[in-house]
Amino acid sequence: MKKLITLFSLLLLTTFAQAEDVNWQKIEEKAQSQTVYFYAWGGSQDINNYLRWADKRLQAEYGVTLKHVKVTDISEAITRLVAEKSANKNSNGSIDMVWINGENFKSMKDFNLLTEPFVTNLPNWQYVDKSLPVDSDFAEPTLGLEAPWGVGQLVFIYDKNKVDNPPQSHSEMLVYAKSHPNKLSYPRPPSFHGTSFLKSALIELSENPDALYSPVDDTTFAQITAPLWSYLEDFHQVAWRQGKQFPANSAETLQLLDDGELDLAISFNPNEVFSAQANGLLRDSTTAYALAAGALSNIHFLSIPWNAAAKEGALVAINFLLSPEAQLKKADISVWGDPTVLQSSKVSSSSQKTTLFKSISEPHPSWQIALETEWQKRYGH
Repeated sequence: MKKLITLFSLLLLTTFAQAEDVNWQKIEEKAQSQTVYFYAWGGSQDINNYLRWADKRLQAEYGVTLKHVKVTDISEAITRLVAEKSANKNSNGSIDMVWINGENFKSMKDFNLLTEPFVTNLPNWQYVDKSLPVDSDFAEPTLGLEAPWGVGQLVFIYDKNKVDNPPQSHSEMLVYAKSHPNKLSYPRPPSFHGTSFLKSALIELSENPDALYSPVDDTTFAQITAPLWSYLEDFHQVAWRQGKQFPANSAETLQLLDDGELDLAISFNPNEVFSAQANGLLRDSTTAYALAAGALSNIHFLSIPWNAAAKEGALVAINFLLSPEAQLKKADISVWGDPTVLQSSKVSSSSQKTTLFKSISEPHPSWQIALETEWQKRYGH
């Protein structure tokens, strides 16, 4: 009897596995000849080239075309999806896939713009490093509604031939700036890197950092953020151009570092220093580091709108982008250098020169808009 039960259990397991295989096989069959309109930031030539490579691989392997729709800000996609939702366009939508995280993910979630949970159904989900915060996006639970694609960490870059001991905290940055006037700055918010600098500083300086992981409370916002504004008042007086001007973005800080105008550049990719060196944008003596407390960190994700016309194609594309092949290519510093979300044993390669730094979680997404609004009010003139 026990033997019969065992045989029956094995039969059930085998049948279940076959059903799963057939299910994904049907998805791949439906995906053939579909064109996936992928809304993603188009401001990096390296990333654009990588997506062209992915398109060629997807066409060759699965008959799926990946059409990169370049946007300057992913909120453009959200605006379009909200309009389609309002018009009850619940099928054959114009967007099949979105590169997203943070406030934009929360907006898609709040407006019910996402398809049903899909992440754990992806065959390549098994390779994802579950020790990374893949189930949370800026303190917002992902619930399987978006698939992790890469890791971002706030790091600073300096030239070892010019700076012996770079500041290890925001407080030390102020001390350094007073000793070296006109040599430190940060990108102008709402530039992503500039806002990240504000959040990182607030986490360190606030007397109640735990409050940053809950939605902003207007009654306590002024009290919680007071140390940040006090810090910036002092910092701007000795910062690059006395805080009257700010670099436009991360790329400009790299240029200013290379020109010798700044002693620290800022990036959200620990590998960017190597890519910049390979492209002749930075000297070989430059290196990246995180502050002693850790690096503000987040995962960037891929999602599918509820009304996607090529939903099967999007599933196949996302699964491919999570494959060891695609993740290894993405992590290659000569291609993009974006850190992988897969287990290291799946993508070990000499092309990935860095390991990730100790992580500090992103605040709740509501803090991003609140900090940007207040910064503009105080310094945006």
